[in-house]
Amino acid sequence: MGILNVTPDSFSDGGRWLRLDATLEHADEMIRHGAEIIDVGGESTRPGAESVSEAEEMRRVLPVIEELTRLQGHGSRFVISTDTMKPAVARAAIRAGASIVNDVGGFRDAKMIEAAKESGAGLVVMHMQGEPKTMQSDPHYSDVCGAVRDFFCRALRRCIGSGVPATHIALDSGIGFGKTPGNNLALLRRMGELAHKNQPLVVGVSRKSFIGKVLGLPAMEDRSWPTVALTCHSRERGARVFRVHEVKPNVEALRMTEAILSA
Repeated sequence: MGILNVTPDSFSDGGRWLRLDATLEHADEMIRHGAEIIDVGGESTRPGAESVSEAEEMRRVLPVIEELTRLQGHGSRFVISTDTMKPAVARAAIRAGASIVNDVGGFRDAKMIEAAKESGAGLVVMHMQGEPKTMQSDPHYSDVCGAVRDFFCRALRRCIGSGVPATHIALDSGIGFGKTPGNNLALLRRMGELAHKNQPLVVGVSRKSFIGKVLGLPAMEDRSWPTVALTCHSRERGARVFRVHEVKPNVEALRMTEAILSA
């Protein structure tokens, strides 16, 4: 899953892809390097981020999704995902061509579930303690893996009970979303405990601040290779979808890991 942020303030690449031509060129590069999903986001969810209006988020993402849909029509094989917490944006993105809704809010809003159910879209259900603006203020768990596992069980009951097929749902433990570095490491170490039979596990660790804190790497560009290492580790622990900024090195590492696992 290649990350395509069309925001001025995302933590890693905010402001880089605001021009439509540059955005599409970057998306095409990610697809050529092996991305099977392009995840388009128009609202930053970095710690402390302010929310934006529905209209502004749509203004940012819909032209990109429409152009990516045209690219699909010319034979490019990839799926479009919309990274949003807003039901109206999800509906508009699906109409424009998205077929996955990636909700960091975990589909707590019944209207988000309804939007996905009506369209037959896939769901990425993510765990987050709090909300982006405040989630890193004071995260606390008695058992972070137990809390995430319980959240997944509740979310699955809610989504499936609302009519979403179980096979349409993927689960994301929300690394860095209301978690300390120690919480993140525990989730990575105990990833196998989070698995559910029919739901792929999604991992989003790319360039995140906990990598810098663990390794003493404040510069964003120094977190690329640790991200690759975590992709390999997560694949070995059972993850199936990897949300990354830099597709090529992560795809190559993933394929090498899979070759070893299947040998």
